[in-house]
Amino acid sequence: MSRPVITRLGVIEGVPADFVAVGSALALSQNRHANRTMLLNTAAGSTATLPAATGSGFTYTFIVSVLATSNSHVIKVANASDAMQGSIFTRDDTADNAMAFFATAGTSDTITLNRSTTGSVVVGEVIRITDIAANRYQVEGFTATTGAPVTPFSAAV
Repeated sequence: MSRPVITRLGVIEGVPADFVAVGSALALSQNRHANRTMLLNTAAGSTATLPAATGSGFTYTFIVSVLATSNSHVIKVANASDAMQGSIFTRDDTADNAMAFFATAGTSDTITLNRSTTGSVVVGEVIRITDIAANRYQVEGFTATTGAPVTPFSAAV
């Protein structure tokens, strides 16, 4: 298997232009990443930092394309002033495939998919984040967990 080649414009050969490989860490910008899909694509975990929320209406979509086998996939805001609102639905891998719903708390600013109880269990998990106001992101997503699910949201920034 050959390694992807990064061109001068930062586009990775073999990855469609509307997709961005997050790698181990990526600070997103409105100019380069707005309305595009970010691939959480490293087995060692990917960390994506959103740009400051301004009310631009831009959406950032994240898809788990590689399951993390160490560390976690993390999506977080850029600063202590920004927060998230919204929810993520998840299903567990037990025999009943129970669904759970997790809403943000008023101070939520980070989403962590920890390879078990909060996500990064199934390739294709998706989280959409929209810049809806100054200091405010709207979150919606679908993930899978092992065992009893817990909230992927925290206040960590």
